[in-house]
Amino acid sequence: MVRRFVTLRQALADWGLSWQGWLDHRRGEWWLLAQLLLVALLTLLPPWPSPGSMGFAWPLPLFLGGWLLVLVALVLALLALWRLGPSLTPLPDPKPGAPLVTSGAYGRCRHPLYQALVLGGLGCALAWPSLLHLLLTAALAAVLAGKARREERLLIERHPDYLAYRSRTPAILPRVPGLDWRT
Repeated sequence: MVRRFVTLRQALADWGLSWQGWLDHRRGEWWLLAQLLLVALLTLLPPWPSPGSMGFAWPLPLFLGGWLLVLVALVLALLALWRLGPSLTPLPDPKPGAPLVTSGAYGRCRHPLYQALVLGGLGCALAWPSLLHLLLTAALAAVLAGKARREERLLIERHPDYLAYRSRTPAILPRVPGLDWRT
């Protein structure tokens, strides 16, 4: 049995990542960079201002609800990753020849991975009571909405059925202005 080892360079190339792309944004690399930066800040920065610094304790139900939302986001992300399979790319430009996935997690939302990131950010803002984390989540939602719109322009070109799918399926969060643009 021959095992094929994939180098990191090859794995990144399969996703469409290249040094030149990071410089000229040819496949939407700057959207990914903004997304990664905001997720890192959400994960690494401490809550600010903390409730204790303002003289009150954070209610336990909000703390637990935040962590529950983070867990739900993780499950949603895993389901979306599983359904997308080899079509997965971190870039907004879809892989050439990738089929249009509209079932499973993609049957309830056009961008379930982005939905999971937004819900996870909201969960962090509740679990670590933080105005800073709430603002970072809003910024992440705006970046993901822009990234999704770029992705959808290409999906419309590549998949004639995409317009019908877009008209009946929420984008990121149903009925949330800026995160659901059904036409």
